[in-house]
Amino acid sequence: MAGNKPDEDNENGPKSAIVEEIDLQIKHPLHNTWVLWYYDNDRKKSWAENLKEITSFSTVEDFWSLYNHIKAASELKPGSDYSLFKKGIRPMWEDDANKQGGRWLISLEKRQREIDLDNCWLEIMLCMIGESFEGNADEVNGATVNVRPKVDKIGLWTADADKSKADVNMAIGRKIKDRLNLSNRQQIHFQLHRDTQTKSGSAAKNTFSI
Repeated sequence: MAGNKPDEDNENGPKSAIVEEIDLQIKHPLHNTWVLWYYDNDRKKSWAENLKEITSFSTVEDFWSLYNHIKAASELKPGSDYSLFKKGIRPMWEDDANKQGGRWLISLEKRQREIDLDNCWLEIMLCMIGESFEGNADEVNGATVNVRPKVDKIGLWTADADKSKADVNMAIGRKIKDRLNLSNRQQIHFQLHRDTQTKSGSAAKNTFSI
């Protein structure tokens, strides 16, 4: 009489558990879980309706899998955004984690879109998920890339823009400028979210510049 196959051949047996454990060991976990958002500038919808959560990831391999299967920032239509934030933080000023903070802003002219935009956006994402801000990684909430008709912008959002955190925010800015290999002539600027919300005219005032 034929008996049942050994457990190790069963789909849900010990062999399956071992394979799953090995698979987890192969992947490299990140310190945080990150969420990618997409904003589609559909004027028939509200801002909140246009903001869509794409997916989350928590390993290096899952990040690259996602990055290689979505449109590059340079391919987005003008008016669209990507945002990458730590899980639990929404990419909006009003979020409790963001409302006391600010952002480092990198502006890129339209002619730089084909060459520099994707490289800068990727480098910023790698800085964040790789915890490359030394002892200040906890102060980084996320980043956005805004594709616009004339000037594209990348903003790295920090949690606390209080004067007591000036040295921390400056250190984060210097790391960005160094990582992006920006020249001394190409400045980046730090703006408080509350100033951006209440700006008069086309630009908010800059608190710091590097």
